[in-house]
Amino acid sequence: MNISATGTTPAASPPVADALPPDALIVLPTRNLVLFPEMVFPLAIGRPATVAAAQQAVREQRQILVVLQHDPEKSEIGPDDLHRTGTVANIVRYVTAPDGTHHVICQGVQRFRITEFVEGHPYLLARGLHVVEPAGAGPEIEARFLVLQGQVREVMDLLPQVPPELRQTVEATESAGALADLAATYLDSKPAEKQDILETVELVPRLDKVTALLAQRLEVLRLSNQIGQSTKASLDARQREMLLREQMAAIQRELGDDGTNKQEMADLEKAIGDARMPPEVEAVARKELRRLQRTPDAAAEYGMIRTYLDTLIELPWALPEAPPIDIAEARKVLDQDHYGLEKIKLRIVEYLAVRKLAPEGKAPILCFVGPPGVGKTSLGQSIARAMGRKFARVSLGGVHDEAEIRGHRRTYIGALPGNIIQAIRKAGARDCVMMLDEIDKMGSGVHGDPSSAMLEVLDPEQNGTFRDNYLDVPFDLSRVVFITTANMLETIPGPLRDRMEIIGLTGYTAGEKLEIAKRYLVRRQLEANGLKPEQAGIDDAALKQIIVGYTREAGVRNLEREIGRALRHIAVEIAEGTATKVQIGVADLEKLLGPLRFENDVAMRTSVPGVATGLAWTPVGGDILFIEAARTPGGGKLILTGQLGEVMRESVQAALTLVKGQASALGIEAGLIEKSDIHVHVPAGATPKDGPSAGVAMFMALTSLLTGRTIRSDTAMTGEISLRGLVLPVGGIKEKVVAAAAAGITRVMLPARNKRDYEEIPEEVRKALEFVWLERVEDAVGAALAA
Repeated sequence: MNISATGTTPAASPPVADALPPDALIVLPTRNLVLFPEMVFPLAIGRPATVAAAQQAVREQRQILVVLQHDPEKSEIGPDDLHRTGTVANIVRYVTAPDGTHHVICQGVQRFRITEFVEGHPYLLARGLHVVEPAGAGPEIEARFLVLQGQVREVMDLLPQVPPELRQTVEATESAGALADLAATYLDSKPAEKQDILETVELVPRLDKVTALLAQRLEVLRLSNQIGQSTKASLDARQREMLLREQMAAIQRELGDDGTNKQEMADLEKAIGDARMPPEVEAVARKELRRLQRTPDAAAEYGMIRTYLDTLIELPWALPEAPPIDIAEARKVLDQDHYGLEKIKLRIVEYLAVRKLAPEGKAPILCFVGPPGVGKTSLGQSIARAMGRKFARVSLGGVHDEAEIRGHRRTYIGALPGNIIQAIRKAGARDCVMMLDEIDKMGSGVHGDPSSAMLEVLDPEQNGTFRDNYLDVPFDLSRVVFITTANMLETIPGPLRDRMEIIGLTGYTAGEKLEIAKRYLVRRQLEANGLKPEQAGIDDAALKQIIVGYTREAGVRNLEREIGRALRHIAVEIAEGTATKVQIGVADLEKLLGPLRFENDVAMRTSVPGVATGLAWTPVGGDILFIEAARTPGGGKLILTGQLGEVMRESVQAALTLVKGQASALGIEAGLIEKSDIHVHVPAGATPKDGPSAGVAMFMALTSLLTGRTIRSDTAMTGEISLRGLVLPVGGIKEKVVAAAAAGITRVMLPARNKRDYEEIPEEVRKALEFVWLERVEDAVGAALAA
């Protein structure tokens, strides 16, 4: 225990004290020591005032008063910082160590209660009352004395080393109060608890407090002793077991017996033979089986080898008999599961037809790319149903460790095969349909690049000998039908993208969403909410209103959520018994779903010169984009806002240069541009925007601003421009046109060189829109500006 005494610390050496009052005691404050009467204890003192006080007491052969301070961390001690009960003590010895520290050995004499402190001295002096030790007599005190004595003996028996002198002192102590003070002195408890015992003068409460503290300490000592004995017994038993096993192994080697469960080894050997492994793999499995036979059951390596053999046995090495592919049935399955997507279905049917005619051929890796909620993952499940094969799904989103694909080496504790092998093991078929979901969201970290590991998996020329790090033997993946999904191609590395055949899935039109909702979503949400068709339903008009006014997306996920929200309100009424049949109409939507979230604001935004409506492509589908231009008096400065990317900024600069070059032909006043500052802004400023396809819209916004003519509010446009005035082709035509139709646009202006994309536009959208094909920017001026 680290025991120290503290006192007041003057700024300089303490002055020489005047004559001390004969009835006052020199006070020695302590941080964490409580001295009891008749006890001898050393104190280390270091503060100048405390040293001076101790030296003064030694010179005058005066008694000192040892008192515990309230806060052990406090250095400057005053009367308010001390307890009011302490112990009068004699200084038996004063020692100055070679390192300069001072020590006093004190012997407690009597309890003392402070009544006042004497001021005017460099150290604390106190007056008070000497507390007389009460006489201990009577059966209550004697009984408590015997209990306490038994506790002290048991504690000394449980402790590892107890000085013989302490045992003798305990046995020689006959006073109940003295025994309580002795036990409290050596008790491992907090200073505050010891101070409480010191302040308790009456014997019965004092004995009870010490007995309670000793009882707690005894519980801890007994428990630690039991744990120590059980640990020692466990170690002894383990060592004995190991010795016996070694002896048994030696005897069994002499007898020619391998010492393992023969039946278990025979079962493993039979399972290896029945797994129909390739010869190379079977040789490795039998070698590991021989290692297992020579390994004791208790060895850590035994479990590792056994787990490895179980993994090899459970993998589907043999190629099952694939059911014949029925093309007509495949068409039926695809039509049942998905509405629309005619070109996608045609490509899948072609894929299945090739697999039927050339089952041994190398099939291409299909990659479905499109916005969320258009049915990419469910297409993979439909392909598995159409082919009559098992389906396995591996999510690659957020995978950043190569070992997730190739597995961990068996030298690591807890090693496992990679996700590819685990999925095949779970499917139980080597020719399953495996969906690799979100392949564009793989990352790379300190543990390697998983997209590089996927190069071997998705290469038909290499995956016939795919080697997982855990298996460390080749596994044939060539018969697995790999299908991947992604939201965007830009984040997929080029070599990996080159191994896949890209099939684009675009957003649905409003008519397609209506049919999907009627055929699939309403029925699915009725089942999810415990409703039957005869209890609830949604009108076609209400579904159209949900599509137009409550959702704006390429897929149908939010549409299904809104349908579910509406039906849950009906479920409450049905469950409460307030209704038996509810048909949701347009008038009910505001009560069920709240006010409309989306409205057609095209006409309002394009009612002034300088505003053009562009078409944009995003990873979640197409969207309309408003270009706003304003002119203020200035010196020809161009201001761009709206978080425009570098390419879009260059498009604005190119459009302004083109307008300047054609100013006279456009009827723009000479010198107007040089005398004006032009500010181009694209709303939704919190969203970053980039790309060259807004060039035509930028040109038309500037032309409209400088000529004072408005652009037709029913017209949207897209296309890149060159400084020669050519309108260049852009991508994402289908998504952009579908978004224009959904936003209420009736007329779109597209680059003439994008006519090749016309057939991809849904027929419903083509009928609803008027198309204007642009060769040059002059065509846009004539078609878009109002008279």
